[in-house]
Amino acid sequence: MRRAIPIALVLVALGAGAVAALVTGNLAPAASSAGPSPSAVARASLPAEASAPAGTVGPSPSPSASAEPTPVPTPTLVPAPLDGVLVPPDVAARHPIAVMIDDLSPARPQSGFNSASVVWQAPAEGGIPRYMMIFQETVPAAVGPVRSARYYFIAWAAEWRATYVHAGGSPQALTTLRAQGRGQLVYNADAFRFEGRNLWRIKTRFSPHNLYTDGKNLLAMAKAVGAKDGLFAPAWTFAPDAPLADRPVGGRIQVAYLANNIRYDYERATNTYRRSVRNTSPQVDAVGGKPVSPKNVIIMLVRFGPLNDGHPNKQRLEATVIGKGTAWIATNGRTIKGTWRKTSLTKPTLFYDAAGNPVTLTVGQTFIQVMQTGTPVTVKDGKVPARPTGPR
Repeated sequence: MRRAIPIALVLVALGAGAVAALVTGNLAPAASSAGPSPSAVARASLPAEASAPAGTVGPSPSPSASAEPTPVPTPTLVPAPLDGVLVPPDVAARHPIAVMIDDLSPARPQSGFNSASVVWQAPAEGGIPRYMMIFQETVPAAVGPVRSARYYFIAWAAEWRATYVHAGGSPQALTTLRAQGRGQLVYNADAFRFEGRNLWRIKTRFSPHNLYTDGKNLLAMAKAVGAKDGLFAPAWTFAPDAPLADRPVGGRIQVAYLANNIRYDYERATNTYRRSVRNTSPQVDAVGGKPVSPKNVIIMLVRFGPLNDGHPNKQRLEATVIGKGTAWIATNGRTIKGTWRKTSLTKPTLFYDAAGNPVTLTVGQTFIQVMQTGTPVTVKDGKVPARPTGPR
Protein backbone atom coordinates (compact mmCIF):
# COMPACT_ATOMS: atom_id res chain seq x y z
CA MET A 1 0.00 0.00 0.00
CA ARG A 2 1.39 3.38 -0.81
CA ARG A 3 -0.95 5.83 0.90
CA ALA A 4 -1.70 4.08 4.14
CA ILE A 5 -3.29 5.51 7.26
CA PRO A 6 -0.98 5.05 10.28
CA ILE A 7 -2.32 2.26 12.47
CA ALA A 8 -3.64 3.16 15.93
CA LEU A 9 -2.14 0.30 17.92
CA VAL A 10 1.07 -0.02 19.86
CA LEU A 11 3.34 -3.03 19.68
CA VAL A 12 2.80 -5.34 22.61
CA ALA A 13 5.38 -7.70 24.11
CA LEU A 14 3.95 -10.84 25.65
CA GLY A 15 5.28 -14.06 27.10
CA ALA A 16 5.44 -17.19 25.00
CA GLY A 17 2.40 -18.67 26.73
CA ALA A 18 0.30 -15.61 25.95
CA VAL A 19 1.40 -15.68 22.32
CA ALA A 20 0.29 -19.29 22.02
CA ALA A 21 -3.11 -18.33 23.36
CA LEU A 22 -3.41 -15.43 20.93
CA VAL A 23 -2.67 -17.45 17.85
CA THR A 24 -4.74 -20.51 18.78
CA GLY A 25 -6.72 -21.51 15.70
CA ASN A 26 -4.05 -20.36 13.27
CA LEU A 27 -3.31 -23.59 11.45
CA ALA A 28 -0.05 -22.40 9.95
CA PRO A 29 3.14 -23.36 11.81
CA ALA A 30 4.50 -20.36 13.64
CA ALA A 31 7.60 -21.77 15.25
CA SER A 32 9.50 -18.58 14.64
CA SER A 33 7.06 -16.68 16.84
CA ALA A 34 7.77 -18.78 19.92
CA GLY A 35 11.42 -17.79 20.39
CA PRO A 36 14.47 -20.08 20.49
CA SER A 37 14.07 -23.72 21.41
CA PRO A 38 15.32 -24.86 24.83
CA SER A 39 18.40 -26.39 23.18
CA ALA A 40 19.33 -22.97 21.86
CA VAL A 41 19.31 -21.32 25.28
CA ALA A 42 22.88 -20.55 26.33
CA ARG A 43 24.04 -22.16 29.57
CA ALA A 44 27.19 -21.13 31.51
CA SER A 45 29.69 -24.00 31.89
CA LEU A 46 30.69 -25.18 35.36
CA PRO A 47 34.04 -23.84 36.66
CA ALA A 48 36.96 -26.26 36.32
CA GLU A 49 38.17 -27.93 39.55
CA ALA A 50 41.52 -26.68 40.94
CA SER A 51 44.31 -29.29 41.08
CA ALA A 52 45.80 -29.89 44.56
CA PRO A 53 49.55 -30.56 44.78
CA ALA A 54 50.44 -34.24 45.31
CA GLY A 55 50.65 -35.35 48.94
CA THR A 56 48.82 -32.34 50.31
CA VAL A 57 45.53 -32.38 52.05
CA GLY A 58 43.27 -29.45 51.57
CA PRO A 59 39.70 -28.57 52.31
CA SER A 60 37.05 -30.42 50.40
CA PRO A 61 35.94 -28.33 47.42
CA SER A 62 32.53 -26.79 47.76
CA PRO A 63 29.95 -27.77 45.14
CA SER A 64 29.89 -25.49 42.14
CA ALA A 65 26.58 -23.64 41.62
CA SER A 66 24.93 -23.88 38.22
CA ALA A 67 24.49 -20.53 36.46
CA GLU A 68 20.99 -19.32 35.78
CA PRO A 69 19.96 -20.01 32.16
CA THR A 70 19.89 -17.01 29.87
CA PRO A 71 16.28 -15.73 29.60
CA VAL A 72 14.48 -16.45 26.35
CA PRO A 73 13.58 -13.16 24.60
CA THR A 74 9.86 -12.52 24.60
CA PRO A 75 8.52 -12.13 21.06
CA THR A 76 7.08 -8.81 19.93
CA LEU A 77 3.61 -8.79 18.46
CA VAL A 78 2.61 -6.38 15.73
CA PRO A 79 -0.78 -5.49 14.23
CA ALA A 80 -1.77 -7.47 11.15
CA PRO A 81 -2.26 -4.86 8.42
CA LEU A 82 -5.71 -5.96 7.23
CA ASP A 83 -7.49 -6.14 10.59
CA GLY A 84 -5.19 -4.92 13.37
CA VAL A 85 -5.04 -8.27 15.19
CA LEU A 86 -1.77 -8.68 17.12
CA VAL A 87 0.40 -11.41 15.61
CA PRO A 88 4.10 -12.29 15.30
CA PRO A 89 5.96 -10.18 12.70
CA ASP A 90 6.41 -13.08 10.27
CA VAL A 91 2.66 -13.69 10.29
CA ALA A 92 1.92 -9.98 9.75
CA ALA A 93 4.20 -10.12 6.71
CA ARG A 94 2.33 -12.99 5.06
CA HIS A 95 1.16 -12.09 1.54
CA PRO A 96 -2.65 -11.57 1.36
CA ILE A 97 -4.64 -14.13 -0.62
CA ALA A 98 -8.05 -13.23 -2.11
CA VAL A 99 -10.47 -16.00 -3.09
CA MET A 100 -13.67 -15.66 -5.11
CA ILE A 101 -16.59 -17.46 -3.42
CA ASP A 102 -19.99 -18.61 -4.67
CA ASP A 103 -23.24 -17.30 -3.15
CA LEU A 104 -25.96 -19.32 -4.84
CA SER A 105 -28.10 -21.25 -2.38
CA PRO A 106 -26.53 -24.64 -3.39
CA ALA A 107 -23.18 -23.20 -2.25
CA ARG A 108 -24.30 -22.55 1.32
CA PRO A 109 -22.93 -22.85 3.90
CA GLN A 110 -19.64 -21.67 2.48
CA SER A 111 -16.26 -22.44 4.03
CA GLY A 112 -13.64 -19.96 5.18
CA PHE A 113 -15.61 -16.92 6.37
CA ASN A 114 -14.32 -16.89 9.92
CA SER A 115 -10.67 -17.17 8.89
CA ALA A 116 -10.78 -14.16 6.55
CA SER A 117 -9.47 -10.77 7.60
CA VAL A 118 -11.73 -8.91 5.15
CA VAL A 119 -14.77 -10.11 3.18
CA TRP A 120 -16.22 -8.23 0.20
CA GLN A 121 -19.67 -8.94 -1.22
CA ALA A 122 -20.96 -7.32 -4.41
CA PRO A 123 -23.58 -7.95 -7.10
CA ALA A 124 -22.93 -10.21 -10.06
CA GLU A 125 -25.14 -11.07 -13.02
CA GLY A 126 -28.74 -12.04 -12.43
CA GLY A 127 -28.84 -10.16 -9.15
CA ILE A 128 -26.82 -12.93 -7.47
CA PRO A 129 -24.04 -11.51 -5.30
CA ARG A 130 -20.58 -12.99 -4.94
CA TYR A 131 -17.99 -12.92 -2.16
CA MET A 132 -14.27 -12.30 -2.09
CA MET A 133 -12.54 -13.49 1.10
CA ILE A 134 -9.08 -12.07 1.83
CA PHE A 135 -6.86 -14.18 4.10
CA GLN A 136 -3.70 -12.99 5.76
CA GLU A 137 -2.77 -13.94 9.31
CA THR A 138 -5.05 -16.99 9.66
CA VAL A 139 -4.65 -20.00 7.39
CA PRO A 140 -8.11 -21.55 6.78
CA ALA A 141 -8.93 -25.24 7.13
CA ALA A 142 -11.17 -25.12 4.04
CA VAL A 143 -12.28 -22.51 1.50
CA GLY A 144 -15.04 -22.69 -1.05
CA PRO A 145 -16.89 -23.07 -3.28
CA VAL A 146 -14.42 -21.16 -5.47
CA ARG A 147 -15.99 -19.27 -8.38
CA SER A 148 -15.03 -17.02 -11.28
CA ALA A 149 -13.42 -13.59 -11.43
CA ARG A 150 -15.00 -10.19 -12.07
CA TYR A 151 -13.08 -7.03 -12.89
CA TYR A 152 -14.28 -4.97 -9.93
CA PHE A 153 -13.22 -7.67 -7.48
CA ILE A 154 -9.76 -7.58 -9.07
CA ALA A 155 -9.71 -3.84 -8.38
CA TRP A 156 -10.34 -4.47 -4.67
CA ALA A 157 -7.81 -7.34 -4.49
CA ALA A 158 -5.28 -5.06 -6.20
CA GLU A 159 -5.30 -2.83 -3.12
CA TRP A 160 -3.02 -5.47 -1.58
CA ARG A 161 -1.58 -6.90 -4.81
CA ALA A 162 -3.06 -10.09 -3.41
CA THR A 163 -2.75 -13.56 -4.80
CA TYR A 164 -6.11 -13.79 -6.58
CA VAL A 165 -7.66 -17.26 -6.63
CA HIS A 166 -10.59 -17.86 -9.00
CA ALA A 167 -12.07 -20.38 -11.43
CA GLY A 168 -12.09 -18.65 -14.81
CA GLY A 169 -13.92 -15.35 -15.14
CA SER A 170 -15.59 -12.82 -17.37
CA PRO A 171 -13.75 -11.89 -20.59
CA GLN A 172 -12.97 -8.45 -19.11
CA ALA A 173 -11.52 -9.98 -15.95
CA LEU A 174 -9.47 -12.62 -17.77
CA THR A 175 -8.03 -10.05 -20.18
CA THR A 176 -6.98 -7.93 -17.20
CA LEU A 177 -5.41 -10.89 -15.42
CA ARG A 178 -3.46 -11.95 -18.50
CA ALA A 179 -2.08 -8.43 -18.89
CA GLN A 180 -1.57 -7.44 -15.24
CA GLY A 181 -1.77 -10.62 -13.23
CA ARG A 182 1.93 -11.10 -12.50
CA GLY A 183 2.12 -8.62 -9.66
CA GLN A 184 1.15 -5.44 -11.49
CA LEU A 185 -2.38 -5.58 -9.99
CA VAL A 186 -2.61 -9.07 -8.45
CA TYR A 187 -0.91 -12.44 -8.72
CA ASN A 188 -3.18 -14.55 -10.91
CA ALA A 189 -3.98 -18.01 -9.53
CA ASP A 190 -6.58 -19.45 -11.94
CA ALA A 191 -8.10 -22.78 -10.91
CA PHE A 192 -7.82 -23.95 -14.52
CA ARG A 193 -4.07 -24.13 -13.86
CA PHE A 194 -4.19 -25.51 -10.32
CA GLU A 195 -7.30 -27.74 -10.19
CA GLY A 196 -6.41 -31.33 -9.42
CA ARG A 197 -3.32 -30.26 -7.53
CA ASN A 198 -4.26 -27.38 -5.21
CA LEU A 199 -8.02 -27.30 -5.72
CA TRP A 200 -10.43 -30.22 -5.92
CA ARG A 201 -14.10 -31.11 -6.43
CA ILE A 202 -16.02 -32.44 -3.45
CA LYS A 203 -18.60 -35.19 -4.05
CA THR A 204 -21.35 -33.85 -1.79
CA ARG A 205 -22.24 -30.93 -4.08
CA PHE A 206 -22.91 -30.47 -7.77
CA SER A 207 -20.65 -28.55 -10.14
CA PRO A 208 -19.96 -25.63 -10.27
CA HIS A 209 -20.67 -25.29 -6.55
CA ASN A 210 -18.14 -27.89 -5.44
CA LEU A 211 -14.63 -26.51 -6.05
CA TYR A 212 -12.62 -26.24 -2.82
CA THR A 213 -9.15 -25.63 -1.46
CA ASP A 214 -7.53 -25.02 1.93
CA GLY A 215 -4.91 -22.84 3.58
CA LYS A 216 -1.94 -25.07 2.84
CA ASN A 217 -2.81 -25.12 -0.85
CA LEU A 218 -3.54 -21.39 -0.94
CA LEU A 219 -0.01 -20.77 0.32
CA ALA A 220 1.34 -23.19 -2.29
CA MET A 221 -0.50 -21.38 -5.09
CA ALA A 222 0.75 -18.00 -3.83
CA LYS A 223 4.31 -19.30 -3.98
CA ALA A 224 3.78 -20.80 -7.44
CA VAL A 225 2.57 -17.49 -8.93
CA GLY A 226 5.47 -15.52 -7.44
CA ALA A 227 3.83 -13.71 -4.51
CA LYS A 228 6.38 -12.78 -1.85
CA ASP A 229 5.87 -12.16 1.84
CA GLY A 230 6.78 -8.71 3.12
CA LEU A 231 5.68 -5.95 5.43
CA PHE A 232 2.49 -4.20 4.31
CA ALA A 233 1.44 -0.76 5.47
CA PRO A 234 -2.11 -0.80 6.87
CA ALA A 235 -4.83 0.93 4.87
CA TRP A 236 -7.19 1.53 7.78
CA THR A 237 -6.86 2.59 11.42
CA PHE A 238 -7.90 0.14 14.14
CA ALA A 239 -8.57 0.48 17.86
CA PRO A 240 -9.54 -1.99 20.62
CA ASP A 241 -13.15 -2.80 21.48
CA ALA A 242 -15.13 -0.06 23.19
CA PRO A 243 -15.73 -0.76 26.91
CA LEU A 244 -18.86 -2.79 27.56
CA ALA A 245 -20.52 0.12 29.36
CA ASP A 246 -20.23 2.24 26.18
CA ARG A 247 -21.77 -0.34 23.86
CA PRO A 248 -25.47 -0.20 22.98
CA VAL A 249 -28.02 -2.93 23.48
CA GLY A 250 -29.59 -4.09 20.22
CA GLY A 251 -29.18 -2.61 16.76
CA ARG A 252 -29.69 -3.90 13.23
CA ILE A 253 -28.52 -3.19 9.67
CA GLN A 254 -30.38 -4.49 6.61
CA VAL A 255 -29.70 -4.38 2.87
CA ALA A 256 -31.03 -6.43 -0.04
CA TYR A 257 -29.69 -7.73 -3.33
CA LEU A 258 -32.14 -8.98 -5.94
CA ALA A 259 -31.45 -12.59 -4.94
CA ASN A 260 -30.44 -12.24 -1.29
CA ASN A 261 -31.30 -10.20 1.79
CA ILE A 262 -28.58 -9.47 4.33
CA ARG A 263 -29.10 -8.60 7.97
CA TYR A 264 -26.63 -7.80 10.76
CA ASP A 265 -27.73 -7.95 14.40
CA TYR A 266 -25.40 -6.29 16.88
CA GLU A 267 -24.37 -8.37 19.89
CA ARG A 268 -23.20 -6.26 22.81
CA ALA A 269 -21.33 -8.94 24.78
CA THR A 270 -19.03 -9.91 21.89
CA ASN A 271 -19.08 -6.50 20.16
CA THR A 272 -19.83 -8.22 16.85
CA TYR A 273 -22.51 -8.15 14.14
CA ARG A 274 -24.15 -11.53 13.69
CA ARG A 275 -24.87 -11.97 9.98
CA SER A 276 -27.98 -13.54 8.45
CA VAL A 277 -28.77 -14.29 4.80
CA ARG A 278 -32.30 -14.08 3.44
CA ASN A 279 -33.27 -12.53 6.80
CA THR A 280 -33.60 -15.99 8.34
CA SER A 281 -31.21 -17.99 10.48
CA PRO A 282 -27.70 -16.72 11.22
CA GLN A 283 -25.12 -17.46 8.56
CA VAL A 284 -22.47 -19.98 9.61
CA ASP A 285 -19.04 -20.99 8.40
CA ALA A 286 -19.09 -24.62 7.28
CA VAL A 287 -15.71 -24.95 9.01
CA GLY A 288 -16.73 -25.45 12.63
CA GLY A 289 -20.33 -24.35 12.15
CA LYS A 290 -19.84 -21.09 14.05
CA PRO A 291 -21.83 -17.94 13.20
CA VAL A 292 -20.35 -15.36 10.86
CA SER A 293 -19.95 -12.31 13.10
CA PRO A 294 -17.62 -9.53 11.92
CA LYS A 295 -16.40 -6.71 14.15
CA ASN A 296 -17.04 -4.06 11.48
CA VAL A 297 -19.68 -3.70 8.77
CA ILE A 298 -19.37 -1.23 5.89
CA ILE A 299 -22.09 -0.57 3.33
CA MET A 300 -20.76 0.99 0.10
CA LEU A 301 -23.01 2.39 -2.62
CA VAL A 302 -21.42 1.96 -6.06
CA ARG A 303 -22.79 2.60 -9.54
CA PHE A 304 -23.26 -0.69 -11.46
CA GLY A 305 -24.33 -1.07 -15.09
CA PRO A 306 -24.49 -3.76 -17.80
CA LEU A 307 -21.11 -4.69 -19.22
CA ASN A 308 -22.54 -5.90 -22.56
CA ASP A 309 -19.79 -8.47 -23.04
CA GLY A 310 -21.96 -10.99 -24.89
CA HIS A 311 -22.82 -13.21 -21.94
CA PRO A 312 -25.52 -15.57 -23.34
CA ASN A 313 -27.89 -15.61 -20.36
CA LYS A 314 -27.54 -12.68 -17.99
CA GLN A 315 -25.58 -9.55 -18.71
CA ARG A 316 -22.50 -9.20 -16.59
CA LEU A 317 -21.94 -5.98 -14.69
CA GLU A 318 -19.32 -3.30 -14.53
CA ALA A 319 -18.85 -1.03 -11.54
CA THR A 320 -17.41 2.43 -10.96
CA VAL A 321 -14.89 1.45 -8.31
CA ILE A 322 -12.58 4.46 -8.70
CA GLY A 323 -14.05 7.66 -7.33
CA LYS A 324 -16.20 8.21 -4.26
CA GLY A 325 -19.66 7.53 -2.95
CA THR A 326 -21.87 7.11 0.08
CA ALA A 327 -20.95 4.65 2.82
CA TRP A 328 -22.30 3.55 6.18
CA ILE A 329 -19.67 2.44 8.68
CA ALA A 330 -20.74 0.35 11.68
CA THR A 331 -18.44 -0.51 14.59
CA ASN A 332 -18.84 -0.84 18.37
CA GLY A 333 -22.60 -0.96 17.86
CA ARG A 334 -22.83 2.50 16.29
CA THR A 335 -23.35 3.36 12.62
CA ILE A 336 -22.36 6.59 10.91
CA LYS A 337 -23.04 7.80 7.40
CA GLY A 338 -19.97 8.93 5.51
CA THR A 339 -18.16 8.36 2.23
CA TRP A 340 -15.80 5.94 0.51
CA ARG A 341 -12.97 7.02 -1.80
CA LYS A 342 -10.59 5.16 -4.11
CA THR A 343 -8.17 7.07 -6.31
CA SER A 344 -6.69 4.29 -8.49
CA LEU A 345 -6.80 0.54 -9.04
CA THR A 346 -3.94 -0.17 -6.63
CA LYS A 347 -4.86 2.44 -4.01
CA PRO A 348 -6.98 1.40 -1.01
CA THR A 349 -10.67 2.05 -0.62
CA LEU A 350 -10.79 4.47 2.33
CA PHE A 351 -13.70 5.45 4.52
CA TYR A 352 -14.50 8.85 6.04
CA ASP A 353 -17.09 10.30 8.38
CA ALA A 354 -19.47 13.13 7.43
CA ALA A 355 -16.82 15.72 8.35
CA GLY A 356 -14.24 14.09 6.06
CA ASN A 357 -12.16 12.49 8.82
CA PRO A 358 -10.85 8.92 8.40
CA VAL A 359 -12.88 6.46 10.43
CA THR A 360 -11.40 4.17 13.06
CA LEU A 361 -12.46 0.53 12.93
CA THR A 362 -12.41 -2.07 15.69
CA VAL A 363 -9.65 -4.66 15.66
CA GLY A 364 -10.98 -7.73 13.86
CA GLN A 365 -12.80 -8.80 10.72
CA THR A 366 -14.49 -6.31 8.40
CA PHE A 367 -17.37 -7.14 6.03
CA ILE A 368 -17.83 -4.75 3.10
CA GLN A 369 -21.28 -4.86 1.47
CA VAL A 370 -21.13 -3.26 -1.97
CA MET A 371 -24.61 -2.24 -3.16
CA GLN A 372 -26.01 -0.59 -6.26
CA THR A 373 -26.40 3.17 -5.91
CA GLY A 374 -29.95 3.91 -4.77
CA THR A 375 -30.30 0.69 -2.76
CA PRO A 376 -32.20 1.31 0.50
CA VAL A 377 -30.11 0.84 3.61
CA THR A 378 -31.95 0.32 6.89
CA VAL A 379 -29.99 1.16 10.04
CA LYS A 380 -31.39 0.92 13.55
CA ASP A 381 -28.86 1.51 16.31
CA GLY A 382 -29.43 0.22 19.81
CA LYS A 383 -29.34 2.27 22.99
CA VAL A 384 -26.60 2.45 25.60
CA PRO A 385 -28.03 1.45 29.00
CA ALA A 386 -28.15 4.20 31.59
CA ARG A 387 -25.32 4.03 34.08
CA PRO A 388 -26.34 3.51 37.71
CA THR A 389 -26.11 6.63 39.85
CA GLY A 390 -26.07 7.25 43.59
CA PRO A 391 -25.22 4.83 46.39
CA ARG A 392 -25.99 1.16 46.01
